[in-house]
Amino acid sequence: MTQLSETVKELIAKARIVSFTEWEQSHPKPAIAIFQAADDAFRYLDDEDLSQIKTLSPDNSELIPVAQLLRDRAAEIVDEARVQVLATYPEIIQPGGGLYPPERAQACWRDFWHFLRCITYSIAGGHTEYTNPTGLHYMNLLYQELQVPLDAMLLGLKSIKTASLKRCQANQQQTLAPYFDHLISQLATFQIR
Repeated sequence: MTQLSETVKELIAKARIVSFTEWEQSHPKPAIAIFQAADDAFRYLDDEDLSQIKTLSPDNSELIPVAQLLRDRAAEIVDEARVQVLATYPEIIQPGGGLYPPERAQACWRDFWHFLRCITYSIAGGHTEYTNPTGLHYMNLLYQELQVPLDAMLLGLKSIKTASLKRCQANQQQTLAPYFDHLISQLATFQIR
């Protein structure tokens, strides 16, 4: 495994996608604390978390079953996105490609998993605007430092959206699309050096 520089380690620590600061209008502090604890642990909300959030904030809980479904299907959703990226950019995992050596590809697929994790928070909380501008700034710097292939990452995020929505009821897809589109639009602003 390639040793990470101190700069990269610092950027990783600061590259946080989600911010819950705007959620105080819609959720009581104990509910926000549940979201924050899951995010701090880099994990999906578990059934107990979701049940507590539903109890603490019943007005914003109608999409919790969708967050649960996407969480439970995360591995297959990420796999579908990975297959799409590799079909579009087959050379990306070859020597000289943006996701070579294999550790780079694994980090990319892990990012897909985290993208979906953050999107499930926003769905469970009913907030389509959920990103942390400062955290995304550091993520952009991290991606620049590591020379992450942004076109492939964007395709992956769009593929996560497609794979997720097809697992949801047709009448929910229009409601759910903005949760994905928000992060897609944020990632699309990243600069390639």
